[in-house]
Amino acid sequence: MGNRLARSMTAIIRPAGDGDLPAILAIYNDAVRDTTAVWNDSPVDLDNRRAWLEGRHRQDYPVLVAVDADRVVGYGSFGDFRAFDGYRFTVEHSIYVAEAARRRGIASALLVALVERATALGKHVMVAGIAADNAPSIALHLRHGFTETGRMPEVGYKFGRWLDLVFMQKRL
Repeated sequence: MGNRLARSMTAIIRPAGDGDLPAILAIYNDAVRDTTAVWNDSPVDLDNRRAWLEGRHRQDYPVLVAVDADRVVGYGSFGDFRAFDGYRFTVEHSIYVAEAARRRGIASALLVALVERATALGKHVMVAGIAADNAPSIALHLRHGFTETGRMPEVGYKFGRWLDLVFMQKRL
């Protein structure tokens, strides 16, 4: 446990820039190919991630990277929960960590930083949509004060099976 904490403390959380896009792309596409963290079937290209980053910046929403030993090992961001005025104080976040860097506190550090930034922007609630089979992510969110607010059975499909979606939220 002490080693895990020490390794997570070496990661630096900072705003993402264009130079981080290849690492962000690799982490995202790994999640697409090998996990249920992203419910897309096809990897994306660098132009897709560039457009995504530019879109977040246009909305003044953060994209943060976790850097360990000069390597991007994770990233996170948030965006509008839904595109209606009544939801303007609610954001939904995503966090992705490279497989080799998981379970070292990277996701936790990114989540703390995202909550801080959402609070500073005057947001009221942060939402997470998590595949029900992703027990580590659900546990992470519980540790950081999120509560489960809903389960939607079989609303997604990937890897030849139906997936349940768990919604969690935290008041900021």
